[in-house]
Amino acid sequence: MSPTVTANAGPTVLQPAAPAPRASAAPSPLGRLVALDWMRGLVMVLMALDHSSDAFNAGRVFGDSAGSWHAGTPIAADQFFVRWVTHLCAPTFVFLAGTGLAFSVRKELSSGKTQRDVDRYMLTRGVVIAAFELWISYFVMPKGQYLFQVLYAIGTSYLLMIPLRRLGDRLALVLAVSMMLGLELVCGVLLGSYGGRPPLWAMLLFVPGNPPHLFIGYPTLHWLALMLLGWCFGSYLIRNPQTAVDLARKLLAAGGALLLCFAVVRGLDGYGNMALYRDDASVVQWLHVSKYPPSLAFDTLELGICFVLLSLLFALSATRAPRPASLLLVLGRTPMFFYLLHFPLLVTAAQLLGVEHKLGIPAAFLGATTVVAVLYPACRAYGRYKAAHKQGWARYI
Repeated sequence: MSPTVTANAGPTVLQPAAPAPRASAAPSPLGRLVALDWMRGLVMVLMALDHSSDAFNAGRVFGDSAGSWHAGTPIAADQFFVRWVTHLCAPTFVFLAGTGLAFSVRKELSSGKTQRDVDRYMLTRGVVIAAFELWISYFVMPKGQYLFQVLYAIGTSYLLMIPLRRLGDRLALVLAVSMMLGLELVCGVLLGSYGGRPPLWAMLLFVPGNPPHLFIGYPTLHWLALMLLGWCFGSYLIRNPQTAVDLARKLLAAGGALLLCFAVVRGLDGYGNMALYRDDASVVQWLHVSKYPPSLAFDTLELGICFVLLSLLFALSATRAPRPASLLLVLGRTPMFFYLLHFPLLVTAAQLLGVEHKLGIPAAFLGATTVVAVLYPACRAYGRYKAAHKQGWARYI
């Protein structure tokens, strides 16, 4: 029986072209995966809060690595949790980028495109996404300085996924997990070998750094591991149509297992923490994990939370029809467009008002709420345009 792709636009799963005689007893296919859109939309809202805090909040906590944190420094709990809740953004964004890539590749191939066509699309999109760091840098960095963060990580991971997508799913999963487990060892070797000042190639791939004219916050390979995991998740959904309720149960179990792994790694307080160890047994210290670069503790904590939330969203999608104009759905279907506009708007507003890095937490929430409200109509219009021009330039953003 030959498979076909469901007719709904956006992420879909394969289902049989002709149902078997007893299909009524089988689980209904997932069809449109609105839970993934909702999750991306939630991430965009949280990202707006983080970047609003970066623009307005004088007390923002930013010490998410051993290299930028001094052991024993007091941490204000309110500032910490405003920062910590947004840690979900980058790993979820990258993970779901891998999931979306799996759907996009399958859709392209099912429509008659060749492997070379798919490679060309991935090459173009990867370069475009990475190049948008120049746009972000223009607004947030001093003249002549460039920031390599999440867009750089996603774009370069896209390029590396061109050959890696040809791996079998099991091998891709093994590679992703091996990278999450082993990159801390590689980082330690590199830092030791170069006296704490690794060369440019090492900073681009393994360890954050500040070479001349650059600030590299997201070395590629740590985030490639998360994109590979997302790719495997997308491939699993394509191969295994199932009810949203069944998937919700599996995601909840997987999320619980990841959170248990986090508790073990953080509790041992050794390898797996990227040298950002606990000062004491307080909740803040348990959750104060390394994002730059991502530690095993960070990955398991954030992916665990991501999976639990996805479980809830899939369960919700089984009982509630999505409203096309809902905030999370609109932002979740235009995440890159929102990202490229919200950060410059926040930074520019703070500078024009003369309050950059001068206010507090309330200003961070107000800024996030305002930028989401301002960009919602634009995102909705862009979403309609993108849906009407599937093969145009908008497919790269």
